[in-house]
Amino acid sequence: MKLIQLLIVMILVSSCGTKNQDAIAHKKDYDKFLVSNEIKTTSKYFDLWNSKIRPDSMQLTSFGVVGGEYNRYFQQTGDIEFLKKAEKSLKKAVDIANIGKPGFYRSLARNYISQHRFKEALQLADAVAAIGGDKNETQSLYFDVHMELGNYPLAEKYLDSLKNMSDFGYMIRLAKWNDYKGDLDTTISFMEKARTKAELAKNKDLMLWSYTNLGDYYGHAGRIEDSYQQYLKALEIDNNNAYAKKGIAWVVFSNDKNSEEAIRILDSVTKTYNAPDYFLLKAEIADYIDDDLVRTKNLDEYFTRVKNTAYGDMYNAYNLGLYIGETKQYDSALLLAQREVANRPTPESYSWLGYSLLKNGNKEKAMEIMNTYVYGKTFEPALLYQAAEVYKANGEEERVKELKGELIGAIYELGPGMEKQVHDL
Repeated sequence: MKLIQLLIVMILVSSCGTKNQDAIAHKKDYDKFLVSNEIKTTSKYFDLWNSKIRPDSMQLTSFGVVGGEYNRYFQQTGDIEFLKKAEKSLKKAVDIANIGKPGFYRSLARNYISQHRFKEALQLADAVAAIGGDKNETQSLYFDVHMELGNYPLAEKYLDSLKNMSDFGYMIRLAKWNDYKGDLDTTISFMEKARTKAELAKNKDLMLWSYTNLGDYYGHAGRIEDSYQQYLKALEIDNNNAYAKKGIAWVVFSNDKNSEEAIRILDSVTKTYNAPDYFLLKAEIADYIDDDLVRTKNLDEYFTRVKNTAYGDMYNAYNLGLYIGETKQYDSALLLAQREVANRPTPESYSWLGYSLLKNGNKEKAMEIMNTYVYGKTFEPALLYQAAEVYKANGEEERVKELKGELIGAIYELGPGMEKQVHDL
């Protein structure tokens, strides 16, 4: 049973296995980064502060520092347990803080955003606003949370309140806003300005953020060579950066048509990086080249990892794709889609709801959902494809034709496995 090709897009919102003669990626560029170095998840600095924490501890600084270190370890390893430990430390800091409480609230809110606990993050943002503190930091948090919740008019209001063209945080949020609106040229322009600011400041964390985000945006714009170069620049700063390596693997797979090499790159990542979606991407690429052994092995790895209840709702969208495309559990997909809409009523959540309704035989209700919450409200190719399927089932030929034209121009983002399905619309 084939794994739904749409899952690729969710993993990187980024013709057989024959190699492309105009390949962009070259082993000599990135092979040096594929050495699997052990990820250090402790340090003298961490041990010092961690040692100050006792069961009855009131060492506020210790909890803040340790929470930050746990979050860094999560970013480096993809291990959910570190994110949960960060949450525990930050909650303790919030409980005991008299001075600096808003900062701990904001850090905990961002931890909840990472866990897809968006409504809880909003409650913390409200708590921060009630206390006071750095207004710009709070407005930035409100923008981030409302974008995740699909409250776009509110997000725009908070973005307007931040206006400061010399601020890196404002520029990257302005880029995100224009990406939501579908204005990719403006998105890239602001992200390039943010990159320049990060480079002038020689701030490696912000440079890394800029390079990986521009890698994605350039890919969306069809500037594949530029995208590839940004991922390489990110790896020059952080040799172990899993996201940049995944970006290169996508170039190798979707543009260069070298599936085996893409899997090799990802294999090097998953030796030390544990996020479940990387295994799902490997399964998808293997599915494309009919390598059932590699596909099954990586699907099993994915399912084993997402059984961990610590993930909560973080992988709902991926599981929706599996319910629909792999296991054909349409009833389960509908229930999960309804849960996602309750958690975050975004066009993506509603698209999955409409798609699940279609698969459950309710094509009229599916079209009603797409008309109200998806069509004209998102530019994500995967979601447009779902909408096109719903419109096709309802005989809306003109709308299908319109969406098909957009999707043909987005084959790189959708992945080579989607090309035939798009042309068959």
